[in-house]
Amino acid sequence: MTQASAQHRAHFDFSISFANGGGMSGEGFRLDLPRPDLSAEEIGVLLVRHLGLALVRDVDLRGLRIVEETHRGSRGADAAAPGVDRVIDLSHPIEAGMITYPGLPAPAITPHLTREDSREKYAPGTEFAMDIITMIGNTGTYLDAPYHRYADGGDLASLDLNTLVGIPAEVFHLRDSWSADRRGIEAVTLADRELAGSAVLLDTGWSSRFGTPEYAAGAPFLTEGGARFLVDVGVRIVGIDSLNIDDTESGGARPAHSILLAAGVHVVEHLTNLDTVPAHGARFTAAPPAVRGFGTFPVRAFATTSESH
Repeated sequence: MTQASAQHRAHFDFSISFANGGGMSGEGFRLDLPRPDLSAEEIGVLLVRHLGLALVRDVDLRGLRIVEETHRGSRGADAAAPGVDRVIDLSHPIEAGMITYPGLPAPAITPHLTREDSREKYAPGTEFAMDIITMIGNTGTYLDAPYHRYADGGDLASLDLNTLVGIPAEVFHLRDSWSADRRGIEAVTLADRELAGSAVLLDTGWSSRFGTPEYAAGAPFLTEGGARFLVDVGVRIVGIDSLNIDDTESGGARPAHSILLAAGVHVVEHLTNLDTVPAHGARFTAAPPAVRGFGTFPVRAFATTSESH
């Protein structure tokens, strides 16, 4: 991370007292900072704003440390600044023989017309290559349409581009929020933001294992309660950088797919590079080709964000 784009968080314990009586405290709290040179008083104000508190009398921060660390989505820290647009690629490249999901066939790429053969068909000095790719729709970074789960659901050709292009992104940086014995992402983890109309992107860090045997087991996922919550608040897209939006190790049930796709919420799986996307302020695009009678296809998923000068 360059000095210009470095992000910082404050680590501290705190006690808060209220003007009308009572108080609250916390240990090991972490808070995103808009810049690293904030005073303890300014960080206290950010904390109150992040927690949505009223009638606060005093804020006492203890053991305050400011650390260079990627933002996780604290309210008030990521105010947009004017700058130039940056495009962040969130897709795994597709190549012959790659394994996306264990048990599914790898793509095969074969020539239809080689450059050598094309020289006989075109003017001197002009040549082309035309290749054939054979692959399952669940290859690389791909989007699920309702037809993937439901026979009467909309196929890829039916999807409205307005729900796929330039959608406000809310990225939940969860790399330190799950463990091997608690892999499910619950509704309560996603409840601190306004998410209506957004693309909710779940950054678990699991994409670092993509293409290895370790990618296939123990992956984080969205719980049934988390999926119901996201439908209830009106999100448009849910994406994850993991093996599956569901827990593939709990039998054949797929509650997250079932709930999201029944509500017309697009699902994008096998994302990557989500750690480079800010928690707020970016826009997400993941548009598949308009194939009739097809429910899943690779996308070139990307985020656009503004970088200050």
